[in-house]
Amino acid sequence: MSELLFPWWAQQLTLRGWPFASDPRQALGADEVFVRLQSLGIGDRDEFAWRLWDSATNTQEVASSRLEALELLALGSRAGWADPQSDDTWLCLLARDIVTTFPTLRGWVTALARVGEPIPDEAGRELLSRERQQRGVSWSRLRHDLRPIESSTPSGSGNLWSAGPWRARAAIAPVLAWPFERSADERRQRQALLREQGEVGGRDELLSLLFWLAGQGHRYGWDMDATRVGRQGPAAQVEWLESLNDQRDYGQVLLRLLADGEPLEWAAWDWLRLVDQAFLGYCAGWLSASEAETFAAHAVDLLQQRYADWREVAQAYQRGRSLYEGRDLRDSFEDDWEPLLAGSASPWQVSLRDTLEPSQRDSSRAFVQQHRAAADSWVLAIAAIRDPDLVHRRYLAEPIGQSRPEDAERYLSEVLGLHQEEGVAGLSRFWMPAQVHHLNQLAADARQSSSRRAAGRSRRQLAACAEHAATITMAEKYAFYLVMAADSGRYPPAEIEALARSLCDVLSRFYSSPLRLLSAWHAWETVLSQDEAPEEVSLADDIAWHLADPGSPFRWLSPSRSITWREPGVRPTLTRFTAMSLAGPLNEALWQAPQPLSPQDRADLGEWVEHQYALQGAAGLVDFLDFLVGSGDRQDYLINYAPYTLNRARLDAEIAILESGDCADEERIHLLRLKHVRDNACHCNDQDMTAWDVAQLVDLALAGRQLDWLDENRLSYYLDAALRLAERHYSSWQDYAEGLYSGFGFFMDDTPERDAFLARFRQALDAWLEASPLLAGAWASLDFPGSSMGHWTSLHIDILPGEPQHLH
Repeated sequence: MSELLFPWWAQQLTLRGWPFASDPRQALGADEVFVRLQSLGIGDRDEFAWRLWDSATNTQEVASSRLEALELLALGSRAGWADPQSDDTWLCLLARDIVTTFPTLRGWVTALARVGEPIPDEAGRELLSRERQQRGVSWSRLRHDLRPIESSTPSGSGNLWSAGPWRARAAIAPVLAWPFERSADERRQRQALLREQGEVGGRDELLSLLFWLAGQGHRYGWDMDATRVGRQGPAAQVEWLESLNDQRDYGQVLLRLLADGEPLEWAAWDWLRLVDQAFLGYCAGWLSASEAETFAAHAVDLLQQRYADWREVAQAYQRGRSLYEGRDLRDSFEDDWEPLLAGSASPWQVSLRDTLEPSQRDSSRAFVQQHRAAADSWVLAIAAIRDPDLVHRRYLAEPIGQSRPEDAERYLSEVLGLHQEEGVAGLSRFWMPAQVHHLNQLAADARQSSSRRAAGRSRRQLAACAEHAATITMAEKYAFYLVMAADSGRYPPAEIEALARSLCDVLSRFYSSPLRLLSAWHAWETVLSQDEAPEEVSLADDIAWHLADPGSPFRWLSPSRSITWREPGVRPTLTRFTAMSLAGPLNEALWQAPQPLSPQDRADLGEWVEHQYALQGAAGLVDFLDFLVGSGDRQDYLINYAPYTLNRARLDAEIAILESGDCADEERIHLLRLKHVRDNACHCNDQDMTAWDVAQLVDLALAGRQLDWLDENRLSYYLDAALRLAERHYSSWQDYAEGLYSGFGFFMDDTPERDAFLARFRQALDAWLEASPLLAGAWASLDFPGSSMGHWTSLHIDILPGEPQHLH
């Protein structure tokens, strides 16, 4: 076909003042070509592509537009803006339209005159005629040979445009050639454009932008707003709109979309721009051709996972553009998109499903997975749920802004109470497998409808969590703290990297895939967020977004293949955790094995121990712990107060004597306790108050380990002693709680806030017994020491190990 069309092409260009050449693409020099393009108002390959397409498909002034298209095609090919291999297809398209519309050459020339195009003079026409005769080309022959394509789409019309993922870029500008040579001027021009559009100043910033568009983009914030605002009433929506300030136009468009019931889908806005920015990155010289094409293929892969066809893509893009520009563009949809969606020569005549070759899809997926192959990617992806800006990061050790280390250091010190002297080992106290065991056990019990707990919450929701290991509830906070630790600059990068690998190994062991992890996180976050303060924002919406979005970084994480793995912290045995839990609400629930604190925290804890118990140093603590094991306050009651329960008259007389005179401190305390016996305060006369000694024993032993006054062996000794005492005196956590309450009330000093203290302590005991809130304490998930097993076996391996001689 080229032998026939090229001479005809050259002849037509003479009507535009071109010199005749056998190959019209060589008729003008390079400088002449760019001068002529500039005179036509065409400054880059994008504008050229639009003008060529418009001229080739203009149905209003066919003669003029087709002649312009023939000239543009020659100019673009000479400039390197059009693929020479597609010239045949373009010529075929143009020739078909010409011979279909103008059956004779006279009709063609007449049409040109009608639209004001220059017509060669008589000598010129004779020259054209002579040239045609010399080449054996006549209008009649041309028309005869082209007749088969007059009424059909040109053969190979798909080759008008660059194939594969670049078809998607037609939403911004069609791509005629790929790959191509980039001139120095074009590189400078595209670099300037990237700086202007996205403040991209180089390759690294471009890569960050491309992965952001793929993995989060503008759609994330819009989706979160739409989800949360959509649940609000009109008054709250107005309040939200007022809070947007200079983003008010965006808010108005979003509310209008919500009111109209419009599909809340706009991810195409990010992914089509991903294609465009990858193309511009190649033009700017910051990406190789293979890199740019891989990013474009990734974008099309994401589009194919979300949308059924190009029309859905265009509609989603139009919504996104409306939100971005703060003006509702839905009414202009048909005008804006009809040429792409319905045009016979449109790049989108190839369906969305057929746009990507399987090899391109596989290659792009491997590329993105490789980008997120490091263990750091797991840490950053998880932490980014709480801090979405972390999505830009690839490694924990990469350079960060000057203020970031200061902010991270302040967070570690002031929020977490983690001091530099503790070293990286201090992070282990935020690894709490005992808490995970507790949650998994509660869910297992709820699943079997055997739980006596969980009052005031949906047992159905908790039971549903039995399908999911609760490991992520601990790991997600640990991941965020690990990022803060890395950013603070306190710790050697190698130690941070080791902890990141450890976290990745653990999560890969307990979850078969990142999506399984997200499902577990969402289920548990939905339940646990019910216990949080009203001002706390639940992460459930954010997690659900990552579950649904195919571009989410979680989709591209690679599970660890490690056979051996080590947790970031200590996993206590079930027996050890049960013993630790005997402290009950005397202190906050301790979900991990205690370890020595920093010098500053030791000083603070030491002051508390001295203030509450008048104990100084390890020797004094050990003496008091031995006292609690051997006799404790329980013996004081049995010897000095229990006998009065058998002789009320003597009790009243003793109280009267003490009340008649001035009392020293010891006598005042004795009088107060006698009155407690008289009034049976807190059922002190009916309960075994050994629990008060046991709880103090455990609480102080744990404090002793944190003060580094006790080593692990000595701590184990006292915890084992506490277990024996509890087992000997009680049969259940309920009995133990009643004894602890009685002891707390009986031995409490007189204070105006006594009733308030007792009420709060009673509430705390109930919370531990009922797991309401879920993380109040661990009694609801543990078998009482010495009692038979009363809990259902969890489905998950993430539970605390039993002792070697016991099954759990």
